[in-house]
Amino acid sequence: MAADTTTSPLRPDARFLFSHPAHLIALGFGAGLSPVAPGTAGTALSLVIGLALAQVMHPLLVAFVSIPLFFVGVWACRVTGKNLGVQDHGSMVWDEIVAFLLVAALLPRSLQWQVAGFVLFRGFDIGKPPPIRWIERRWQGGFGVMFDDLVAAGYTLLVLALAQRLFF
Repeated sequence: MAADTTTSPLRPDARFLFSHPAHLIALGFGAGLSPVAPGTAGTALSLVIGLALAQVMHPLLVAFVSIPLFFVGVWACRVTGKNLGVQDHGSMVWDEIVAFLLVAALLPRSLQWQVAGFVLFRGFDIGKPPPIRWIERRWQGGFGVMFDDLVAAGYTLLVLALAQRLFF
């Protein structure tokens, strides 16, 4: 059975956002309410969070923080998807936030690398090259929502590591 990634008739709003802690998390503290490109809004929030955390935490510690955040996201996206009636509703952006936080933590701190990571991650997340689309269809619920973005993050890091090795 393919994952339902369409938008449900229910368009979440601030009332829905604050009606359950899982909604607040899955909708990225409101970033997912953006009427245009909510996934990009969630990734932008993650970029800001990552840059702020880099000022006070070692990058590897930021990367390790992504692990429990992933599992919180599995729960939050499962609950929120169920309540919205769509397993991977477009307003759920916690998957982008956590996956890009990992990317931001592992990239060099320069603005150029961070922006390159942002652009590549969004491209992989939107384009869903193999096996991302297969993963999205194969794994249902919160785990599936979260995991396909981790694969997009892996692609992003791989491409940038190759670029660094070959050109810098």
